Amino acid sequence: MKIHYRIIYLLISVFFLYTLLFCGFIYYSISNFSFTDFYKRLEIRAATTAKIQLDNPDNALIIKEMRQEFLEKMPNQKEYLYPIIHNKIVINEKQDTLPSNFLKTLLNKKEGSYRNGNIFYSGIRYKTIKQKDYIVVVSAENYFYSHHIAYLKNLLITSLLYGLLLIVLISMLISRTLIHPIKRIISETEKIGSENLHLRLEIPKTKDTISNLAQTFNNMLNRLETTFETQKNFISNASHELNTPLTTIIGEADYSLSKERDAQQYKISLSNILKESEKLEQKTKALLLLAQTGFDGKSQKLIILRTDQLVLDVKETVQKLNSKFKVGLDFSLLPENPKKLKVKGNFHLLHLALTNIVVNGCKYSNNQPVYIALGASDSHVVINIRDFGIGIPAKDLPYIYDPYFRASNTTDYAGYGIGLPLSRNIIRMHKGEIIVTSIEGNGTSVNIKIPIWSSLV
Repeated sequence: MKIHYRIIYLLISVFFLYTLLFCGFIYYSISNFSFTDFYKRLEIRAATTAKIQLDNPDNALIIKEMRQEFLEKMPNQKEYLYPIIHNKIVINEKQDTLPSNFLKTLLNKKEGSYRNGNIFYSGIRYKTIKQKDYIVVVSAENYFYSHHIAYLKNLLITSLLYGLLLIVLISMLISRTLIHPIKRIISETEKIGSENLHLRLEIPKTKDTISNLAQTFNNMLNRLETTFETQKNFISNASHELNTPLTTIIGEADYSLSKERDAQQYKISLSNILKESEKLEQKTKALLLLAQTGFDGKSQKLIILRTDQLVLDVKETVQKLNSKFKVGLDFSLLPENPKKLKVKGNFHLLHLALTNIVVNGCKYSNNQPVYIALGASDSHVVINIRDFGIGIPAKDLPYIYDPYFRASNTTDYAGYGIGLPLSRNIIRMHKGEIIVTSIEGNGTSVNIKIPIWSSLV
């Protein structure tokens, strides 16, 4: 069964059960009240009858007239008077007989009531002024119960049916309201594949479960995109960085073996091969180092780490990748409290993110120095990476996070356009923020903010 119909059936069941119980409670309460109230009225009439007929027989006519004038006569009202002699009820042949159990109750408990269909009976045991005991019973038809309660029953049943119809309409409306955001998420999710992992779901403004679902799915996409881009980053770097020295080595070997040469020429060729092999070894170690900082798609262990040590390791890694790269550190803004430099995250992923940004800065500034400044506020660690290279054209800035996008002024530089999107996803995974500002021909500044550990706990 579709969840859409499940919600409708559940809401209908809950609302219908509640309405049914509510109507039943109203019907029971009013019925019970009508019984209690009517029995009380009959009891008052029984006492009045006893006073008139037993204690004031001389004034009975006057009192009867007053009663008829001021007391409403009930439908089918009847009065029964039975003398009690030697604690026994005496009933003559001309009097109507009432149930013996009812009469025994009146005899022993001095009051009681019972119902026979729509006729209600209420009686008392009454002692006259002359100290004679009587059983006095008054019966009448409960018009309120037979007519008004029946009307109330029909009204409640009609209201229940209309309420059921209203509940169905409301349930369908609520169901569509709840299901629509989920359908939209499904529709947007179907558009996302391995070729466009940079797409994200729109987060609803309401802070509810649907919003949390969309955010959770976006976080999963961040991790998946990081995994894909890390693999592509390594493969593209490996193919490019390893291809050049291998081509040189193969070329030198072919050249040496193409014909007989003297010892000096062989020595020169072997020297070239050795030099390229050393470059190949250096680049292989650097690429393996980058591979070790990758995201393997498994659950990543988050630790408390110091960002100053992270920055120092990034500087060392970048210079291992290329000895021509120059990285300067600015620790003049370090906070007095070293705890403000601690963040909770994955060391290898953050290392990879910063390394990508610093390498880009070095590459696009023609090996001019790139400066890393580290500071902290009360809630965030702030890392600023500044270069003085070619910068990014203003028209290209909105697209720098699109995978494989490269600025229009980078055609003379090797690259694949995946380093910055990868870095941004890693920063996002750590609940951080990255802001890039650049002026073409005047360098680029990358400002990174990551919540400090104390604000994450």
